[in-house]
Amino acid sequence: MVLTTATPAAEYVESSTFASRYVRDPLPRFKIPENSMPKDAAYQIINDELMLDGNPRLNLASFVTTWMEPECDKLMMDSINKNYVDMDEYPVTTELQNRCVNMIANLFNAPIESGEAAVGVGTVGSSEAIMLAGLAFKRKWQEKRKSQGKPYDKPNIVTGANVQVCWEKFARYFEVELKEVKLREGYYVMDPVKAVDMVDENTICVAAILGSTLTGEFENVKLLNELLTNKNNETGWDTPIHVDAASGGFIAPFVYPDLEWDFRLPLVKSINVSGHKYGLVYAGVGWVVWRSKEDLPDDLVFHINYLGSDQPTFTLNFSKGNIRNRVHTLVYMLMIIISFSLVAGSSQIIAQYYQLIRLGFEGYKNIMENCIGNAKTLKEGIESTGRFEVVSKDVGVPLVAFALKDSSKYTVFQISDSLRKFGWIVPAYTMPADAQHIAVLRVVIREDFGRSLAERLISHIKEALKELDSQPSHIIMKDSHVGAVAEAAAEGNKGGEEAKSAERMIQEKVTKQWRNFVEIKRVGVC
Repeated sequence: MVLTTATPAAEYVESSTFASRYVRDPLPRFKIPENSMPKDAAYQIINDELMLDGNPRLNLASFVTTWMEPECDKLMMDSINKNYVDMDEYPVTTELQNRCVNMIANLFNAPIESGEAAVGVGTVGSSEAIMLAGLAFKRKWQEKRKSQGKPYDKPNIVTGANVQVCWEKFARYFEVELKEVKLREGYYVMDPVKAVDMVDENTICVAAILGSTLTGEFENVKLLNELLTNKNNETGWDTPIHVDAASGGFIAPFVYPDLEWDFRLPLVKSINVSGHKYGLVYAGVGWVVWRSKEDLPDDLVFHINYLGSDQPTFTLNFSKGNIRNRVHTLVYMLMIIISFSLVAGSSQIIAQYYQLIRLGFEGYKNIMENCIGNAKTLKEGIESTGRFEVVSKDVGVPLVAFALKDSSKYTVFQISDSLRKFGWIVPAYTMPADAQHIAVLRVVIREDFGRSLAERLISHIKEALKELDSQPSHIIMKDSHVGAVAEAAAEGNKGGEEAKSAERMIQEKVTKQWRNFVEIKRVGVC
């Protein structure tokens, strides 16, 4: 046998990434490097930085799915290079989206006649879905006002102060006044009575939330429908309802089938839901469905053909007949300032279809019931400490939101920080107006958060409390007289109401000072 004695070229000698110059020399952060590097070095450099990210499975702040079956992962990777906007080139993917839209519309009890296709579209999430639904409401309201010869330049929308930030974006981007129903202590969702009182002739719709991000609670859409129907009958208006079911849309139909919140209520004209939350798909897919074709103004529909055939920039299917229907597109106004993609990726749509047919009604029901059971376990463990008041409700999205009974020594923000050393990401935040003095921690229960993790989190919360108890208080009350007033009032010198008011003043002072210290930590997930 002849032995090779030749020496490889110098550039191929270094096989160790960490011994190479690529990890010794600094890389420019904001400019493209002058020279290229080996693929393994580029991978290692990026991978090393990403190690400092949090663990998505332990991120209990987010509603977004962090685990899927390997078979679904493979389907997503196999289709990740498909540009779904080219629907003429990828007709099967378009067909799968149409099937998903119809499945979801039927799940929400849309009044679809035999032979009809549902009215809906896949989006990159509920934020985009809400933009589309809101724009449809605005245009429909404007058309009616024009036909009546009335002003149409001051539209408004009524929501609760607990809405997600995407509603504020819609109002700002599309020049719609946002009229918010303020919250109050102990009631952290929109009050239907107050909401209907705020409705006027310029209201394009009332938005109800099925699963508040703050407490997981379902708003009373049925009562809202009844009250708004009465007001419409009295005034001659036809103010509709949109249901933001981003979190609860894939929960209520399976766990609370008798709850009336969807298209069974006549005034509900559109519903959005996040496929990447309890639809159990990785981030990047949402859905919006309309009650009927009549709820989408015709002048928002147009076609383009720059890709060689009749191609929409957005996928809406609402024509009758067979399921391979004609696809239309919805115009976006002011899209320059909207900071998200227009089209849901093909891989996410395929993954949604996989979950719908893989799990079926039975599978979704089992998973949601399991999440609710794990939320109950966590709630009981948190209550057993005797230190917290649980403010979330049993009926709603499976999450646990809880506040400290006594924040005089430390706050929920410090507890949140303490839990980070165990790897947990548990958000702490204050409630919106008019309940800003209430600060809570919130744990979202997803499919991949099992009972063992719940029990482990409980033990770590107890450890964090023990550690904070042993430390001197970091909270310095600038207005010491507040405590004196509270003490005197508690003794009955000024009555029970003043005692409660003084106690609230203390809580507000404590929360305000800690919020300033940590630069206001807020929840912004969708």
